[in-house]
Amino acid sequence: MIKPKSGPIPTASPRADPHWPEGEGLRRALAQGDRALGRIGPILGHLLSTRDQSLFSDELVARIRSMLTHLAWQVLRVQAEATGVKGREEFAAEHGESLSETLFASLPLVAHCHALALEWQLSARMEGEFGLDPVISPLLQSLIGHEDAGIASGAMASLAAQARYAQTQRRMSLPLSELPGDLFHALLLAWRAYNGDDLSDALVRAEGRLRAEYDEAAGRLSLLERVATLVGKDATNALIFDQAGIGLFLSALALRTGQPRDIVAVSTHESQVARLALGLRAAGLKPQDVEAQILRLHPDRDPPSDLADIGTREALNLLARSAGWPGN
Repeated sequence: MIKPKSGPIPTASPRADPHWPEGEGLRRALAQGDRALGRIGPILGHLLSTRDQSLFSDELVARIRSMLTHLAWQVLRVQAEATGVKGREEFAAEHGESLSETLFASLPLVAHCHALALEWQLSARMEGEFGLDPVISPLLQSLIGHEDAGIASGAMASLAAQARYAQTQRRMSLPLSELPGDLFHALLLAWRAYNGDDLSDALVRAEGRLRAEYDEAAGRLSLLERVATLVGKDATNALIFDQAGIGLFLSALALRTGQPRDIVAVSTHESQVARLALGLRAAGLKPQDVEAQILRLHPDRDPPSDLADIGTREALNLLARSAGWPGN
């Protein structure tokens, strides 16, 4: 849930009561976090569709709006070229706002941009507080010199992709090529709907060109997932954010727990401490290591006190039964 000026509204995690059954505090905190997740979409949709930006100067909302607008402009430029319109920038400028409004109504796209914005916000904070480079982390640096050529090349490709991500986030933009496959398809469907019945041969060619140029495997998220799969003996370090770096950490945690990466990114917000703790526990970290991670990320928040009462399998089951991410 987003609050103007300060990002998602903090929601205190309930403290464990000595009379609750074992792990009940975490279950209640997770349920409370689920309710907060359910409110993210409608509030973001309202903020993004509000034309008076002076009312919502929050950096997070502005970043989401800018990413969605950049996506719209990229598609419109291709449309202008395919339909023979002179001046593709002028065409994108003319139609950019209205197509952006269509994209603002796509909850999966909004949720994804929200997760990317939170990831960058956390990366910038970790750089300021701990000097953690948002592009190259200790683990990624060590993997680049790995004796296994596949791991080394994957790490190098991820490093280049992470550098591109940092550059685009500083510009508050999002290349079409960095969308996951399902969201790339959702974007093209929204674009079709925007054009209505005017689906000319030129537009069909434009869509064909966009699909032909798209390569999901070359995107940052796919590359990070590949590295997270290959790390082997370094798997535990991939779950330590100041070793792995925020990007690889999120991908590794998503892979180990079966959660969507976007919801893992949202779980790093202070209002979702219970979800993050359960995710780390489900990934196999010991309770004391989970607590250390939570305190590093959120020094002003208490880690769940009953974490030791939740085993890895139970943590996985709790996450599997929790409310779905609004982008799904």
